[in-house]
Amino acid sequence: MIKASDLRKGRACIHEGDLYICHDIQHVAKGNKRSYMAAKLKNFKNGQVIDVRFRVDDTVDVPFLESREYEYLYQDANGYVLMDSSNYDQIHVDGILFGDGIGFLKENTPVTGLLHEGKLLQVELPHVVELKIKDTPPVVKGSTATNQPKDAVLETGIRVRVPAFIEPGESIRVDTRNGEYVERVKS
Repeated sequence: MIKASDLRKGRACIHEGDLYICHDIQHVAKGNKRSYMAAKLKNFKNGQVIDVRFRVDDTVDVPFLESREYEYLYQDANGYVLMDSSNYDQIHVDGILFGDGIGFLKENTPVTGLLHEGKLLQVELPHVVELKIKDTPPVVKGSTATNQPKDAVLETGIRVRVPAFIEPGESIRVDTRNGEYVERVKS
């Protein structure tokens, strides 16, 4: 059991006896009324998407999930291809299983798959990944002294705020849970 406020996109939960994957969840607070969590849940068996409101302090059942190591290989027209690290079988999965971290995914990244009764429900990326800076504005004189962050486009196409001293071609570590810069990779 977890609190409804801890439910995240891509997470599996049990609602009214059925297994669902959370497609979207938002905290809603309107004026002086009680806040709530508005969620879109996709039924794992029939694919139906429903809208559900939870009170912030409601609890949600989460199923027991088996953990298995995979490696992300590539993306094609059918989705994302993962390879099971133990038996080298390849499977196609939908991007929603990666949740918000899909923008940090590059080839040969080790990931953890969470299975329920032999079916893959969720894919978790490592907490920190190394990515190369594809594009960022040049350093402005004096900006390194004031510690002004700037936007940078990573090799996967996602944008991250980085310190002013970071230049294109450098590799950085990024936290996949919140999308924040961690440190520059020393070569």
